[in-house]
Amino acid sequence: MKFLLKILMILVLFASCEQKENVKSLKLAHSLSQDHPVHQALMFFAKRVAEKSNGKLKVEVYPGGQLGSERESLELLQLGGLAMTKVSSAVMENFSPKLRVFGYPYIFEDKEHRYKFYDSDLGKELLLEGEQYWLRGLTYFDAGSRSFYTKDTPIQTPSDLNGLKIRVMQSPTAISLVKSLGGSPTPVSWGELYTALQQGVVEGAENNLPSFYSSRHYEICKNFSLDEHSAVPDILVMSTQIYNKLSAKEKEWIQEAADEAAVKQRELWELAEVKALEAIKEEGVEITYPNKELFKEESDQIIKDLKKEEPALYNIIQQIKNLEDE
Repeated sequence: MKFLLKILMILVLFASCEQKENVKSLKLAHSLSQDHPVHQALMFFAKRVAEKSNGKLKVEVYPGGQLGSERESLELLQLGGLAMTKVSSAVMENFSPKLRVFGYPYIFEDKEHRYKFYDSDLGKELLLEGEQYWLRGLTYFDAGSRSFYTKDTPIQTPSDLNGLKIRVMQSPTAISLVKSLGGSPTPVSWGELYTALQQGVVEGAENNLPSFYSSRHYEICKNFSLDEHSAVPDILVMSTQIYNKLSAKEKEWIQEAADEAAVKQRELWELAEVKALEAIKEEGVEITYPNKELFKEESDQIIKDLKKEEPALYNIIQQIKNLEDE
């Protein structure tokens, strides 16, 4: 009921696609802070849309969860009450099951391999998987690699995770991954994680360096292990209800600006990773560089199981891995 009232309020106060004096305005909401590289890329996206359209098309960006959580924003997109949002691909799993591939361990060799996939025909094909649910992916934003961080126990080998309550996203794949490594996966929303760590609801979490830094989780967790077990990108998503009402030219402006913003975001992300690593070291966080092969071996079974249980998903993972050799 509370969220329904929020939806009604937003639909009344905000038109997702307003037209005033020959200027069409599109609302874009996300849950990140204004100093996050993804927000900066989204501001670049809005700027490029305005420039390409000579001011005829305007993107208004609402950061910091002003219009709701990632899940709530997706629901607003489905209703046509919001034009665009940025979400983790893990959140999109319920609408685009094939996006679960990103949650599996060590499917990318390095960032160049990730970028090659994002720009590939297969990558673009997966972006459109959610259209049947009125959600059109425009582009990927790199979110680096995810690693474990904890309050007390440095994670040097998979056995160090045994019994530890580790926060995960609401993703079956993330839950399976942590279980395969011996941890106790505990879904907690991102906005509630700081308090959950403080109160001992969870003993650690897993995420990328910039998010660990910007969330100030380093104030509680003094151990960061760069095991880099998965790489779960963000996705810029648009409501098909809004997209289908645009002219061919307007669609072109938006897609071109999204593609340019993706390239810009990669540059911003790489800088943010360097800054975050330096900053958390200054804050007294101990950085561990574990043997990744131990984590690969321990978690590889969940990929092998897919060959029999979900061959289509297994084949996508193999296609992604084979991109590295092309």
